[in-house]
Amino acid sequence: MTTAIYHPDAPDLTTDDYVVLGSATCFYKEDGEVHQVEIIEAIPSAALEALFKGIPTSYTIACATTIGTVLNDGNFQVPPGFPENAQFSEEFEHRVFAAARTYKRREVAQSLIPLGTSHSKFTYSTERKRILNASRIVTKDDNVKQHSHTHQVL
Repeated sequence: MTTAIYHPDAPDLTTDDYVVLGSATCFYKEDGEVHQVEIIEAIPSAALEALFKGIPTSYTIACATTIGTVLNDGNFQVPPGFPENAQFSEEFEHRVFAAARTYKRREVAQSLIPLGTSHSKFTYSTERKRILNASRIVTKDDNVKQHSHTHQVL
């Protein structure tokens, strides 16, 4: 039986809606040192399709499940086969809702990982580290130097 989700951000979703969760190797910078962490996050349909084309990724495993299985009475459930030390991403619930909507619009993506199964044969790479708390500090050196005639009427 399909049950509607009673959440102000998800009136269009039900507990039976398809979503893919992935476990990604990420990094956290603290006191000049970089620490590795495992993050559980929802993977939108476009990102999943790109992963199946072989692009390098930090995902080690992806699991197809339903919203009701993941968000059980307000508690987040770790899918089977995921690392025990994995943490849920920031704004996990909202990201699950957003990803589930992408699979409703692009149902063909649901065939990549059938419901209730996992996939782990991705092109795994951490060469380009995904740093979670990275901040970009803009300086005057970042300004683009323009030619002297750029703003002149010739």
